[in-house]
Order: sequence, then C-alpha cells, then structure tokens
Amino acid sequence: MKQRSRLFLQGVLVLIGIATLALMIRLPLTEGRAVNLDLFSIYADPFILYIYAASTPFFMALYKTFKLLGYIGQNRAFSLNSVKSLKSIKQCAIALSIFIVMAGIYIRIFHAKEDDPAGFLALCFLITFGSLVVATIAGVFEKILQNGIDLKSEIE
Repeated sequence: MKQRSRLFLQGVLVLIGIATLALMIRLPLTEGRAVNLDLFSIYADPFILYIYAASTPFFMALYKTFKLLGYIGQNRAFSLNSVKSLKSIKQCAIALSIFIVMAGIYIRIFHAKEDDPAGFLALCFLITFGSLVVATIAGVFEKILQNGIDLKSEIE
C-alpha cells in the first residue's frame, strides 16, 4: 500500500472519530426532551450514559484499524499483530451490534406512547447490520492473514 493512501485512510479514521465525538456531545443538547433541562440533567440521563458506554467498542475498533494500517505501512501485514488487530475489530463490531440491539429493545419497550420509535429502530437495524458486516469482513481477513502466516512459517 502506498504511503499516501495509508496516511489518507488514517486521516479519514481520525476525522470519523472526531465527528462521532462531536455528534455525541452536541446531539443530547438538541434532543426534544432536553430543551428545558440543565446541562447536568442532560448528561446524567441513563440512556445518554448508556450510549456513551456503548460507543467504547466503536472507538476501540477505530483505534485498532488505525494500528492495522500502521502495520501495513511497516510491511508487517502478515504478522500476529495484524491478526490480533483484526480479531479485536471483529469482537468490537459484535459488541457494538449487541449494544445497539439492546438500546433498540429498551426504546421499543419504554418509549412514550405518543412517540413513534420506528425511525430509531430503523437506525438500530441499519447500524447493527453494518456492524455485523464489518465483523464478518474482519473475520474473513483474519482467517486469510492467519493462513498466510501459517503458510509462511511452513515455507521457512
């Protein structure tokens, strides 16, 4: 992989992380029920705190992807560290999908009767599907790299 391409992808990962963090800080302030609340009450909401805790696997996966691109840039793509990074990315994607499904179930059960949770639930399905696709792709690449490492060790 060319140095410029790798640096571009790493920059994109950093921008995704910054944008996600900015949205997580800004969106609770503009939420409908938060209009009349003070700053402490907004961020002390159990669901908001749950979302912040559930975002941990997302940011861990971004970090592991950043590290994986670093290994590729150092020509260490077929190394155990790359396989470990892919395994971590897969586990983070699975954990994130579980957190999102649990948030969707919570909203479905405890939403206000005058609210329609269809939009939120559609986003939950979409993000869960995307997260599971990432987990599947990471798992496939993990197997490919592991097979490559095993083949390389047999040749040497």
